Amino acid sequence: MRIELLEYAFMQRALLASVLIGLAAPSVGIFLVQRRLSLIGDGLGHVALTGVAIGLVTSTSPVQTALVAAVVGSVAVELIRVSGRASGDVALAVLFYGGIAGGVVIVSKAPEGTPVNLDAYLFGSITTTTRGDVVAFAILAVLVLAVTHGLGRHLFAVSNDEEHARAAGLPVVGLNVALAVVTSITVVVSMRVVGLLLISALMVIPVATAQLVTRSFRATSLVATAIGLVASVSGTGASYYWDTPSGGTIVLLAVGAFVVLSLVTGVAARLRRSPG
Repeated sequence: MRIELLEYAFMQRALLASVLIGLAAPSVGIFLVQRRLSLIGDGLGHVALTGVAIGLVTSTSPVQTALVAAVVGSVAVELIRVSGRASGDVALAVLFYGGIAGGVVIVSKAPEGTPVNLDAYLFGSITTTTRGDVVAFAILAVLVLAVTHGLGRHLFAVSNDEEHARAAGLPVVGLNVALAVVTSITVVVSMRVVGLLLISALMVIPVATAQLVTRSFRATSLVATAIGLVASVSGTGASYYWDTPSGGTIVLLAVGAFVVLSLVTGVAARLRRSPG
């Protein structure tokens, strides 16, 4: 049986990218949810937009410039937070507004006739994923998974209680910077398929969904990754057949899974509490 969408090279690339996104996003998101930094992906997406704009205006790779911008922004916010000069939410707000403003201003300076399409990066576009993108995304996704799984125990300790982790001798600042960097990498990996404005949802919603049915951190991580993978791949495929934006389709499927599982677990809990 032939599957139509697999006959097209751009869909093959998009599906490969969606697999990488589905694996990487929840692996990072579980630590962000633990630290109550669920919206940091949005902030880094805005900063990455500045990098994309630089890439488009200078005719260089938007993936590379977005990665540099996002990493620099994430490290800066973490260092500002640690220094105590501004609270985490204030630093994040600066990231939000500075990033989007920088992107808009830089794009406005593009030479006349330069093709500029920010929508493909903001909301995702499966047709824009190139072979080079897939190779770059694969390398970056492997790096993200290596860090989140290799340092998982330490990242969990820091996310759960920074003071206890510091007392235990863990390099708290270094681990926080590492988490900030892999978060920014995940944002860049996801921008072609999910979009810079929607990637935070794929980091957070699968984790929130998994928490409805799991009781341990490890189980939550495994279930969240499975949900993220299914939502990402099925959303990419559905966007082809439905002719809808890939990012929005993926996120809506993830939201739908959360809503359905919330209703099911809520009804099950009421039935357990009811007499007889």
